Amino acid sequence: MSRKHLRVLVPAIAAAGLMMSACAAPGSSSGGGAEGEDAPIRIGVVNASDEQWTIFTEKAEEEGIPVEITNFSDYQLPNQGLDQGELDLNQFQHLQFLAQFNVASDTDLVPVGATAVYPLGLYSLEFDSVDAIPDGAQIAIPNDETNQARALLVLQEAGLLELADGGSSLSTPQDVVAEGSRVTVTPVDAAQTAIALQSGSVAASIINNDFVGDAGLTAEDAVFNDDPGSAASEPYINIWAASADNADNPDFATLVEIWHSDEVEAAALEESGGTAVFKENTPQELQDILSGIEENLRAQA
Repeated sequence: MSRKHLRVLVPAIAAAGLMMSACAAPGSSSGGGAEGEDAPIRIGVVNASDEQWTIFTEKAEEEGIPVEITNFSDYQLPNQGLDQGELDLNQFQHLQFLAQFNVASDTDLVPVGATAVYPLGLYSLEFDSVDAIPDGAQIAIPNDETNQARALLVLQEAGLLELADGGSSLSTPQDVVAEGSRVTVTPVDAAQTAIALQSGSVAASIINNDFVGDAGLTAEDAVFNDDPGSAASEPYINIWAASADNADNPDFATLVEIWHSDEVEAAALEESGGTAVFKENTPQELQDILSGIEENLRAQA
């Protein structure tokens, strides 16, 4: 999921009809999924007002594929919509989030294309490099399951701590190996990571892109970012998802290609504050990553 999606972790499942509004492509029919050549492909997102979707919709129309963009404010609903046949595609989440939903809900939603990875950064107002952070320093990290594990992996990649068995997308603070770590971590609400840094109560914070500005910083101020090309970043590849029964629709592959057009990517890059690192993994590559995450989640249950 993108920078504005990572802070949300599988909340209590809400009724699938709540908090949604549809933005139909010009000239497309309403009630997507109905039989007929003109029925639009219904796509669930959480950022429908972003310019990328205006450009995307226009380019899809040029290719003869009408689309209907439906905006959600509850992060469970786009996946529920796919499972219940109310949507054809969604594009708002990374593989880790989808795996958690599939395992928790006993669903079989699958990736049909990649979008981007949004690096997660370590920020400090006092220290301008990882090496300058003193031993024993406190680092604030998000306390939700998805972002917490990723934050721990970032700190391990930066050489600030060690995780048991090398860590994974399921790591928790209990997996920190004290004798191999230079710092201690303080889990807080994702929105509080910037506030903790600004207050001076921690030496540094792992801050989601959404909240970097709250600390008076920009993404360029990070003293360290995770490597979007590393294996540890694979669970955080953002994706297009569909139901397994519908995944082979050839129009889906065309829509993924349209999203990766120069014009749409340029808009998405600007909307991410310049942090998006675009990915074009195949559906099979994405499915292999997803299956591995789901297997680990089920083993841990």
